[in-house]
Amino acid sequence: SVEDPGFRNVTFDDLVKAYHEQIEGLIDGGADILLIETIFDTLNAKAAIFAALDYFEKKNALYPIFISGTITDSSGRTLSGQTTEAFYISVMHSNMQCIGLNCALGTKQMKPYIEALSNISECYVSAYPNAGLPDEMGAYRQKPEEMAEEVREFLKLGYVNIVGGCCGSTPDHIAAIARVAKEYPVRKPKQPSTEMRLSGLEPLFYTSKSNFMNVGERCNVAGSIRFKKLIMNHKYDEALSIARAQVESGAQILDVNMDEGLLDSHFAMQKFLFLVASEPDIAKIPVMVDSSKFSVIEKGLKCLQGKCVVNSLSLKEGETQFVEQARKVLKYGAAVVVMAFDEEGQATDGKRKFEICSRAYHILVDQVGFKPQDVIFDPNILTIATGIDEHNPYAIEFFDAIKSIKSNLPYAKVSGGVSNLSFSFRGLEPIREAMHSAFLYHAIGFGMDMGIVNAGALPIYDDIPKDTLKLVEDAIWNKHEQATENLLAYSEIIKNQKSTGSTVAANADLLQWRNQSVEERLKHALVKGIVEFVDEDAEEARVQLQSPLSVIEGPLMGGMNVVGDLFGSGKMFLPQVIKSARVMKKAVKYLIPFMEKEKEEKRKMGISQRTNAGKVLLATVKGDVHDIGKNIVAVVLGCNNYEVIDMGVMVPCDKILEMAKNEQVDVIGLSGLITPSLDEMVHVAKEMQRLDFKVPLLIGGATTSRTHTAVKISPHYKSPAVHVLDASRSVTVVSSLLDPKQIKDYMDEIDELYEDLRQEHFDQLQERSFLTIQQSRDLGLKIDFDAKPPVQPPTFIGERVFRNFELQKLTCRIDWNPFFSVWQIKGKYPNRGYPKIFNDPQVGEEAKKLHEAALVYLEDIVKNGLLEARGIVAFYQAHSDQDDIVIVDKESQSEMGRLHGLRQQQEKESASPYMCISDFIAPKGYNDHTGFFAVGIFGVDELCEKYRQVDDDYSIIMIKALADRLAEAFAEVLHEQVRKEYWGYAKNEELDTEALLKVQYQGIRPAPGYPSQPDHTEKIAMWKMARIAEQTGIELSDSLSMIPAASVSALLFSHEQSQYFAVGKVNRDQVQDYADRKKMSVQETERNISSIIGYE
Repeated sequence: SVEDPGFRNVTFDDLVKAYHEQIEGLIDGGADILLIETIFDTLNAKAAIFAALDYFEKKNALYPIFISGTITDSSGRTLSGQTTEAFYISVMHSNMQCIGLNCALGTKQMKPYIEALSNISECYVSAYPNAGLPDEMGAYRQKPEEMAEEVREFLKLGYVNIVGGCCGSTPDHIAAIARVAKEYPVRKPKQPSTEMRLSGLEPLFYTSKSNFMNVGERCNVAGSIRFKKLIMNHKYDEALSIARAQVESGAQILDVNMDEGLLDSHFAMQKFLFLVASEPDIAKIPVMVDSSKFSVIEKGLKCLQGKCVVNSLSLKEGETQFVEQARKVLKYGAAVVVMAFDEEGQATDGKRKFEICSRAYHILVDQVGFKPQDVIFDPNILTIATGIDEHNPYAIEFFDAIKSIKSNLPYAKVSGGVSNLSFSFRGLEPIREAMHSAFLYHAIGFGMDMGIVNAGALPIYDDIPKDTLKLVEDAIWNKHEQATENLLAYSEIIKNQKSTGSTVAANADLLQWRNQSVEERLKHALVKGIVEFVDEDAEEARVQLQSPLSVIEGPLMGGMNVVGDLFGSGKMFLPQVIKSARVMKKAVKYLIPFMEKEKEEKRKMGISQRTNAGKVLLATVKGDVHDIGKNIVAVVLGCNNYEVIDMGVMVPCDKILEMAKNEQVDVIGLSGLITPSLDEMVHVAKEMQRLDFKVPLLIGGATTSRTHTAVKISPHYKSPAVHVLDASRSVTVVSSLLDPKQIKDYMDEIDELYEDLRQEHFDQLQERSFLTIQQSRDLGLKIDFDAKPPVQPPTFIGERVFRNFELQKLTCRIDWNPFFSVWQIKGKYPNRGYPKIFNDPQVGEEAKKLHEAALVYLEDIVKNGLLEARGIVAFYQAHSDQDDIVIVDKESQSEMGRLHGLRQQQEKESASPYMCISDFIAPKGYNDHTGFFAVGIFGVDELCEKYRQVDDDYSIIMIKALADRLAEAFAEVLHEQVRKEYWGYAKNEELDTEALLKVQYQGIRPAPGYPSQPDHTEKIAMWKMARIAEQTGIELSDSLSMIPAASVSALLFSHEQSQYFAVGKVNRDQVQDYADRKKMSVQETERNISSIIGYE
């Protein structure tokens, strides 16, 4: 929770118990493989692994384990914040046969993370992505062939061994993927690595070429007086600042020790590590769980999702206990530090240190099953210069032990607690830091891999004053009998001097942001999650802005908006948001007494003060476990003085409404990520209406949209139902809905917007004079197909698909006239059209600037592949049947589909024919053909979204206008290729762009929904016969608009007498006839062609 990030509502042991029960049931039921999948929190997965390994051990059995994680968003991390590599390292102790990723992302979005997994994985790799990403209506539109082609890249590059589909995929998707998979060889897993790999939120690789690893030592109640004081006084938040300083000063591993007689070490270890887990800038590095009590170590291991280090085990209590504890550590997936300590006690000389380490090494590697690179020895850095002669050679004995370990125990690592060396000089940090630096300089030379040090507090060896360096090195190397005495004498000289060690300088650098304005300091604290200075900064801002509410609505909300934007773009993840919210909570808590006092003063003066506070219920709907957005909304609302009731995930409708009624909430907020959640939200809205709820309903989540809310939800609930784009908008929406002065204007605006989204505009009907449909047919276009037979057959029958069509080929075919119309730039005669518009005295200069700007955008689009052109063309044998066109299967000569035409019916003054598109196709008995095509420009919404995020409306309009032009140009180019190549009836055609735009070619390409065939439902037949959606991704919406919006589709006619025309208005008899032919009701037909209905 925000108030207590250290709280967890389920324990590791609870999960292990539940997983153990599931595993036993699955195996008893005949399962051959255990798949731990859709992992968004690696700690949960580690609980499942622990349960599996425990089950195998108890049953003396072994089953393959498959693991599949979920990268949730553009940050490339799991929901709990781990990178792909860190996730792999955290679970590799399971000895899984296969690891992979599934869900959340489409194939394209998953590619970089599968690549990363493949590059590190020593086992098989699997991938089962979603069928693309859901559209605004929550549907997965990617078709089998498209998904299979994207998966091909995985196979071609050798990333995966197993591939399939998750959300949105069907048996057809899997079949298509299987066909592609057969074409490629099996991926070979990587050879086992001998490098040590650890992880926090991020991976830590330690190889033979790596530098010395610093283990931060200050989070140790036995080694840091300040840390101990904070922990003993339960000031865990302040204690976190010590951990943060360690990380920012260069610690690569964080040592945490809670061994103190007067402290509940188990509670303290768990509390602090859970808090660390909520601080991404700390949790990014691995943790070393440090305790002399194994039960405390276990408590710590149950808190950490990464691969951590246990410090330490030893043979002190004998081999049996050592093996038992080591096996547990292995099941938790941790590396282990082993002390040079056995049944006889602590080793002090180099020879015995090595003997103990060698014995432990072979037990761990040969008997328990540890990888040798995960075994770390601490041969005991003991205190020197104590005044006791026996202690003087301890540093040299440690060096000797390092050399023996490195020479005889392959891949084993050496570590040590460096501060132990200088305990006799406690309080004299300059001497201690010089001793540590000099000691490490030599120890690293002998092969020491890591050490527990105060990261950032070590002077550079060469920077140590020469006189100081000589004193400490004499003591380290025990060069003469006076070495200790000389160092002690030197310590007396500086004992009363103020320490100016490097820690002070490091902390000063970290606090540079404190020099900024108070507004910027508050924003910085929110983004970074720093709570130390919040009260004083909030007070300074309150005085400066003269109102506590102004502080909240100003710099604090400004900072939270930054957090929301960073999270939305994948630059922050959930723990960071929670951390930021804690800062907000603390600031608001400080300001509340001032706000209450201000309210009371204004009340006494008779001044009413507006308040937006209210009670908000939030829930992720039934069947959905995703709640990131809901959590952020809860945080932001809670920080703005709203009482939030968070019901969690998978909450049934009746529970939501029961809680809302009992708690008398002011607002209900629903959240969801998976597409079935959308239907559940509709159900909740209907139930709210049935039960006569009046409170506003908020809709949020990745698959929801304003359009879906307007079309699917709002009509079912008479009270406000409002889509909330993201958390940063939630306060504005809720405050508007709960403020009596704002709600009317706000909802008028929403209602108007939603009505525009729902409704289409209808042309006004006018009185017309009509022929009967039969009269119109009798007066139709009569082509003499004997005198002018159909052209040659196309070069192929069926479909041909185009992907990534070269955009450069389209630019020369752009018709710029509609482009200028979009921008409402119109020249006057004789300068109306392009390029004459440049000569217009009024708009010419502006037209030139706009055109030049468009060319810059266009060049960027083409050069950088910002948009993709896809298309399809299809040809079929056909014949006419009155006003219909029958599509014939070439092999069986049976009907495979039918296109329905509408005929001109409004009475004409001239003798021109009453045309229908079927007039251009020969009747049965002739070898005639027709065709379809569809083209679309993909990526427009994604590109525009980037501009939308920076409120660049100009670029958005420009991109959409250019995308429309590119789609039309693609249609022009493809139609030209049809005429000259694919159908080939005009091979010698030579027309420039101007001639093409004037339609000076043979054949036409009328579009369904437009004048020659004004019924959009004809697209359904086209899409079905040519499988357009499946093969290109160009979809049809419920209203039969093409998606993407920059798309063009058309029918293809080749006869030289085919021509464009407008059907115009039609009368009742034709509508009835048309409905009969399409097997639709008259009412439905009237709706489909409402724009051409010529009667009331």
